[in-house]
Parts: sequence; C-alpha cells; structure tokens
Amino acid sequence: MDSGVIKVKPLVVGPFGANCYVIGSGSGEGIVVDPGADAKRILKTIGELGLNVKLIVATHGHMDHVGAVGELTQATGARFAMHEDDVELLSNRGSPFASLLGKLMPAPSPPDVLLKDGGTIEEGGLSFRVLHTPGHSRGGVCLLGYGAVFVGDTLFCQGIGRFDFPGASGSQLLDSIRTKLLTLPDDTAVYPGHGPSTTIGEERRLNPFLRPGIVF
Repeated sequence: MDSGVIKVKPLVVGPFGANCYVIGSGSGEGIVVDPGADAKRILKTIGELGLNVKLIVATHGHMDHVGAVGELTQATGARFAMHEDDVELLSNRGSPFASLLGKLMPAPSPPDVLLKDGGTIEEGGLSFRVLHTPGHSRGGVCLLGYGAVFVGDTLFCQGIGRFDFPGASGSQLLDSIRTKLLTLPDDTAVYPGHGPSTTIGEERRLNPFLRPGIVF
C-alpha cells in the first residue's frame, strides 16, 4: 500500500504465517506492527525502505505476533507498545503457543508504552487511533488511520479470530467487531494478522461469521 502519506510493507513471518507490517511515513520514520518472527528479514526490509523505526506495536500478546520484538528493539532502539491487558502473555503464561514457541522465541521485555482504547499513537509523523477489541485476547487492539485498519487476529478475510484460548470470548469478539470495525467506512482497508487483506465492506457483505443473528 502506498497512499502518498504512508507506505505499508507486509511480511509473512514465522511457522504460523503471521503478518508483520512495516509502515513508513513520507519523512522516513517508521513503525513495525506484529513482528512475530524472522527479525533479520524484518530488519532487512526496514533497511531497504530506508526507515528509522521509532515504535514497535503488538496488536496482542500471543507469541506468533511478538516473538521478534526483543531483537527488533535491541537493533533499532525503538519503544515497544501494547495493551496492558495482554502484558501477562509476554511471559508465555496462558499463551496458546507457549509449548510450541516458548523455547524458540524468548519473551520480550515489558512494553514501554501501554495502549488504551481511543488513544493515539503518534510517532515520526505517523498517527493511528487505538481501538481496543478484546475477544481473541483480553488486550487485543486495532490501529486505525489513513483509510486503513490493522486488526491483528480480531478479523480476517471471511473469518474472525479464534476464541477458544484462555482469556478469549466469542461474544466479546463479535461485539468488538460490530461496534469498533463495522462502523468504519466500507472502503477502509483491513490488514489482518493472518491471510490476505480485505476491506470493511467486503467483510460486511461476505463474512459468514458476521451475518445478522450469529451469536457465540
């Protein structure tokens, strides 16, 4: 994506195929969203784009979205931000991926910035509004700005996040999607934590989990 204001470079990382997004401003500043693995490849992309990364954001605390945070913060000096309700997942306690990834990916240090619903991320000319969207995890967030929303594992192309993990809730997830995401314009680009990008309008029309009357 290149809107003339920001550039978005998606990377599929790690054994679970998580989407990491490197976002750059016109001034050469950048942030990284959900660096779940493959730190060297993410750093190479940052270098190729000529970005000075100031902030690393996790949409939630599952290890397939934060596994490379430690290496990236050390290499770039960037601050780390996430919602306070998912901080406990960083120790791998309660993480559904602990047994698979815990020994491969050391837990990152606690975040420097705690995100809150309705707050704003402003870094290097970039600005995103934080939407707290619990359901897949207690502290899941989406980042809204520039006609796009980065949704982590809240919403997928014709799917929604799993809600059978500790701290998850299907009813809460649907409420988050309906009250925080489906209120956005149809042409809002949706960048999920796994799988292809989509739009709010496409999901409103085609997502089978979002049909009227669906409950969990």
